[in-house]
Amino acid sequence: MDRLNQLRGNLAQLGPRKLTALALIFVLVLTVTGLGAYYMSRPNFEILYAGLDREDVSRIGAALKANGIPFDISPEGNSVSVHYGQTAQARMLLAERGLPQSANAGYELFDKVGSLGLTSFMQEVTRVRALEGELARTVQLIRGVKAARVHIVLPDEGSFRRAKQPPSASVVIRTESPDDSKAAHAIRHLVAASIPGMTVDQVTVLNTDGMLLNSAEGDEKDAVPGKTLTLEKTVAKDIQDNIRRTLTPYLRLSNFQVSVRARLNTDRKQTNETIFDPESRVERSVRVVRENSVSQNNSTAPTTSVERNLPQDKQASAEGKQSNDENKKSEELTNFELSSKTITTVSGGYTIENLSIAVLVNRASFAGSGKDTPRPEVVERQIKEIEQLVASAAGLRKERGDSLKVSAVDFMLNENEMGPAEAPGWSEALTHQLGSIVNAFALISVTAMLVVFGLKPATRALFTDAPIPQLEQAEPQLLAVENAVELPFPAIETSEFMDSGGTGLIEDITHREKFKQRRKLEQLIEADEMQAVAILKQWMYAEGSI
Repeated sequence: MDRLNQLRGNLAQLGPRKLTALALIFVLVLTVTGLGAYYMSRPNFEILYAGLDREDVSRIGAALKANGIPFDISPEGNSVSVHYGQTAQARMLLAERGLPQSANAGYELFDKVGSLGLTSFMQEVTRVRALEGELARTVQLIRGVKAARVHIVLPDEGSFRRAKQPPSASVVIRTESPDDSKAAHAIRHLVAASIPGMTVDQVTVLNTDGMLLNSAEGDEKDAVPGKTLTLEKTVAKDIQDNIRRTLTPYLRLSNFQVSVRARLNTDRKQTNETIFDPESRVERSVRVVRENSVSQNNSTAPTTSVERNLPQDKQASAEGKQSNDENKKSEELTNFELSSKTITTVSGGYTIENLSIAVLVNRASFAGSGKDTPRPEVVERQIKEIEQLVASAAGLRKERGDSLKVSAVDFMLNENEMGPAEAPGWSEALTHQLGSIVNAFALISVTAMLVVFGLKPATRALFTDAPIPQLEQAEPQLLAVENAVELPFPAIETSEFMDSGGTGLIEDITHREKFKQRRKLEQLIEADEMQAVAILKQWMYAEGSI
């Protein structure tokens, strides 16, 4: 507490002028040091993209901020920069999201085209480009579509052509999910409705893998094999992911490999089935018919025979036929109304014909702690457990003909296995940071020069009083002393002007007045050493003459 009081008293003795100068010097040094430290601590930025639109800049900034990548935007607002070493990561991230999108210029192309010297051909080309850009922007707004490119071919209306050529278009898209055929149908209708005279059959949609997603009705047969192959890959990948998620906690991901082959049936089927229920009958009508008939037939005419032609004395009595018929008929007809059920089944999806799964397991993963080679019975038991897990995860069915093979082999070390990228060496880092190092040395040099040539002289000027006029007036007389004898005289030190019990400027508060006088004497000596020497010589000469 005493030291603080002493320091406060010493500062109060300096006066307002000196305190103001000290404060200005302190603020100046602190400002220069702070600004230098701020600019030196800022990381180096690399330009990620330049010449962007403001919409792209905002989208890129939002994407980088969501993924925790620091970025900086130029004062003009048309370029984005990221830290050194994060350029590749940022570009891959933005490419996944289809950014930037400034390449698809729309109707703003007409803002850059002057009317002076503009031909009809240039105007038509600009119109087609603008229409393509606007359609590409609209297609990219569909959920799941990362990027799109539209090409339009408009017919050239000739004066001597009878047949009219319809307009056509082709669209290339890049989507997030493998099943991108859903968006292709909507894109075809969107493009066809945007161009006069264009039908849906004249629009073709492809993906960036070169696969035909949707085209005219005549090309549907050619697109079916590609769709089937894509669907088989999707189903196989889904089953493979299920198996990996099941085996990873058991074996670790690096100790097994899974291969899945799925055969699908994508034939469209329609089944019509009608079922009648005889138990639920209802009488609709009854018809009863009864018939009775009686007939008698009596014939006396002789029959024609050989005996009739023979002569006889006496003719026999006449003979004939007699028949009696009686018929009774009864018929009953009952009509019933039966309930029926008609089932129509249309199958337009796919069915799995069979699955083939192969699993390779590293034999070393079966070894227990402290054992180099696993026992055969342990391997067989664990292989059976793995087969059960894989069969459950993949949904295998024996009646469908699914096959599963699990083998334990010794994995070879893969020297070409991709690993983490090596960090840049010290020479590369030093080369890249060479500019920062030079800036740091420059900052240190400027600070040192400011202290040596600015702060120190200013401080000396603050604590140095003006020389006493009497001394300057007496200087010619003192220097003109005759018979001055130069005697050896030791240099006067500051400690000699202090009391024997004094401890310094801050500690010696009790002898403040005495210290002021000594301080003035020190200032006189520092102001003109030759004059001080002449005065001392004069004193010595006077004492010697006495």
